[in-house]
This record gives sequence, structure tokens and C-alpha cells, in this order.
Amino acid sequence: MSASRRRRLMAGALTLTAALTASACSGGAAPQADANTLTIMTKLHGTAPDPKGELQQAVEKFLGKKLQMTWVPNAEYTDKLNVTLASDDIPQVMVVDPKLPAFVRAAQAGAFWDLTDKLDKYPNLKPMDQRTALNSSVNGKIYGIYRMRAALRSAVILRKDWLKKVGLEEPETVDDLYEVAKAFTEKDPDGNGKKDTYGLIIPKWPGNYASSSPYDTLETWFGAPNGWGERGGKLVPGFDTPEFLEANRFLKKMVDEGLVNPDFATLDSAKWNEPFFHGRGGIIIDVNVRSRQAFDLFRDDGDKNYGDKVAMVGNLKRSDGQKFSLPFTGYLDVLAISRQSVPTEQDLDNVLKTLDKLGTKEGQNLVQLGIEGRNYEVVDNTATLINETDPVIRTIQDNADDAFVQLSFKGDLDIGGIAYPRTPSGQPYKDTLKLQNELMAEDLKTAVHNPALPVISPTAVSKGGQIDTIIPDARIKYLSGAITEEQLKGEIKRWYDSGGTQVAAEVNDLVSKLGN
Repeated sequence: MSASRRRRLMAGALTLTAALTASACSGGAAPQADANTLTIMTKLHGTAPDPKGELQQAVEKFLGKKLQMTWVPNAEYTDKLNVTLASDDIPQVMVVDPKLPAFVRAAQAGAFWDLTDKLDKYPNLKPMDQRTALNSSVNGKIYGIYRMRAALRSAVILRKDWLKKVGLEEPETVDDLYEVAKAFTEKDPDGNGKKDTYGLIIPKWPGNYASSSPYDTLETWFGAPNGWGERGGKLVPGFDTPEFLEANRFLKKMVDEGLVNPDFATLDSAKWNEPFFHGRGGIIIDVNVRSRQAFDLFRDDGDKNYGDKVAMVGNLKRSDGQKFSLPFTGYLDVLAISRQSVPTEQDLDNVLKTLDKLGTKEGQNLVQLGIEGRNYEVVDNTATLINETDPVIRTIQDNADDAFVQLSFKGDLDIGGIAYPRTPSGQPYKDTLKLQNELMAEDLKTAVHNPALPVISPTAVSKGGQIDTIIPDARIKYLSGAITEEQLKGEIKRWYDSGGTQVAAEVNDLVSKLGN
């Protein structure tokens, strides 16, 4: 999307939200929302469920409402959000990144309900963790119900069979990572006699800087701040540090040597697993649950030895042995409620009561796991999957995994939530889930937290469309060889000159006031 297009959409959003604020305060002139239907727009990471399918029907029956779902592929979600905000047809509930400038601008202008003092009245919507609620806020104001996630999920997924073939151990340091990637590229790990593999698989990342991308993870391993960090007594963005440059020199070396998939700037993130499964690449830096997805692919292909195909390690050490782990925010997106389509307090109460019911243990199990007795049974306080290879049952489970899980906001028991953790029947899954929890606990000891998470500066909101893409775009250009390191530094300076200097000043000021 062009910059001029973005500016037009933002202008439209401002006009719209001003009108919404006026209508919301005009003495109840706005019509009531349909109390029997809940309209939701959310991200999609797989195939859109059939609106008449078994899982959607089960969710509707449980809630006592019809669901009108708008599923948007993850890579297209930000653009779709901008278009929707500028339209006159905003769904009642939108799953959204609460720090996205377009959303912040709209929320602060009145397009979304301020829920700061409202959620405590609903037992299943009351924040389970006040710090996470603050992290997901906009300078202390809560504009959405945060979707709980593990405090630390970053990991490295590898082709276990390839490691055995090239005679290497699982990596512990970034130097080990380089050696594994080099061997996966040059030592014919698939045994077909051709040089047609590479090590690291990176997709086109839909998020901006500090969005838990593989780039952000690697930069943290090198000691760069996670988003923002203290340098010289003040907070600075992580990309304005020597460690950021060192990490990207390292990654550029891998790109230049052909150790990274050549289409890293364009590979659809929805197809991230495909090179791994089809034997073209052997390393993924992402969240730990991707190991389970990899197991699924091999198992569903009929590979009885699927457990021998996938290995997982946690965050890697720097060359000097120091370890800096990338934590998560504790949340992933929020469920925000539109004041255009939910215009009155009565309408809001109706929507919040519906979400409160969804926030029960039964509701969260349904959207995270599927249908009890059909998809899973409860054994030792975990969800053991039933007939995993049955195509109908598997379709329901896939929809729970890839689609309706977007409506899960209370997490599972493994991360302090309420839903049953999923335990597939195969021993490799059970071993990996145990390893996952062990790695999370260990890496939390070296987690690099972002002190600026709860705040967003006014300049970042007003100029986000112009400056947010400067760093991620420059990083890709640098890694691709389109610009030099000096030009990358020049782009960092351009970020400051285009409003970043004011952003940094405001972030420091806002963080200093958090405890006041």
C-alpha cells in the first residue's frame, strides 16, 4: 500500500471516529445493535472455516448467538484493518494489535469503547494479570480484552534427521546456528545428490520492528534491546544499538552465502512450514508451538517416524557465551469493541456478556481444542485428542488450531490460563510439550523485557504510517544487498529526523510517569 493511500485511509478513519464520538454522545439517537448476532473480524492463519461447519455451529449454540465472521489472511490484516476503519461497516468485535497507530488513533478518537473501568464487572473478562493488561494498554487505557499468551515462546525448530545426516549436535550458540545452516546447505542433508537445500527459512514478515519476528529474535540473542532498552540512562529503540548492526551483519553473511531461503523477502508466512516439510530448508526461528505443526505435517503424511524429523531448542547464546532470550508480551492482540456497531451502553453490556460466556473454561476449551467427546477427551487435566486422523474430526481440530483459536483469550493451564493444554496421543508430542515447558522456564531467567510496552507516543500515532516501516524496510534492503550498512545507518537517522526524535522523547517521558 502506498504512503498516499495510507494517509487517505487514516484521514478517513479520523473523520469516521469523530462522527462516532458525536453519535455515541448524542443522547441515544444511534440504533441498537442486533442482539442475536455477533460480528467479528479476525486474523486467519490457515483455511477459513465453513460458517455452517460443525465447530462454528457448536460455538454459536454455546453462546446462543449467530456468528458473522470475517476471516482475513494474516499477511493482509493490517491493510484490511485500515480499509475497515475508514468504512461505515465496522464489525462489533475486532481482533487487533492495540499498538498499531491506525487503531490507537481511532480508539483515542472514540471509535472503540474504553474498557478500563468496565471489565471488572464481568468475572471472565477481568484481567488475570494486571501487568499484562497494562502492557496491552494505550498509555494506561484499555481498549480491548487481551489474548493471553505464554511469557516466553521463542525457540528454534530444526530438521532432526538432517542434523543426524550432517553429524552435528543441536545448536547452543549463534555460531552453532551458522554451522548447522551451512551444513544443511552444503552437505546434501536430504541425500538426493543435489545442492538444492538451505539452512534457515524466513518468511515475509507482516509486522513492523519489534514484532517477535525471526529478525527481532536474532537481534535479541546478540544483545540488542527488545523494542526499547536503556542506554546511557535513557530508553532508545533497539535498532539504534551496535548489537542490532552486529546481528544483521551476521544474518547478511548467511544470506550472501545462500544459507537462507532466497525468497525470504516474499515468502508468504502462511506457507512457512512448507520448505521445512518438503525438505528444502531445515531451520525455523519462531514460537515453540511450531514444532507441533511440523509434527502434524509429517504424521499426516503417513510418516510413522515423524518424531525423528523435528528437534527444538530454546534461545541461543551469543558468541561469548552470554544469553539474552526474547520474551513475549504476555498477550497477542486484543478483542476491541466498535462504538459504531455497538453504539449504546446496553449494546456494550450485551457484547461483553457474550464474551464473558466465551471466557469460561467451557468456552475457551471449545475455541482452542474443538468439541469435547468428538475432538478430545480430558485425561489427567489435559486434552487428549481423539481419532486424530479422521478427516472430519481433523477438520474441526484444524479450525480450532488455525481459526477459532483467535477467539481464545484466557490461555491454557500450562501458561497460567484456564483451558486444558492439548496433548496429542503420540509420544513425540508429549516429549516436546515437556521440553517446551522446560525451555520456557529456563529462558525466562535471561529474558530481555521491553520497558516501553505499556506506552505509545502521540508522535508514533500521528506519524506511524510514515515512520513505522522505515526500519523493517531498510533491514530487508540491507540483507538483500540493495543498500550498504552505511545506508542502513542513514535510514536509522532518517527515522529520527522524520519524527523518531520526538517519539523517543515522548516514550521516555511516558515511561517515567507510569508509576505515578
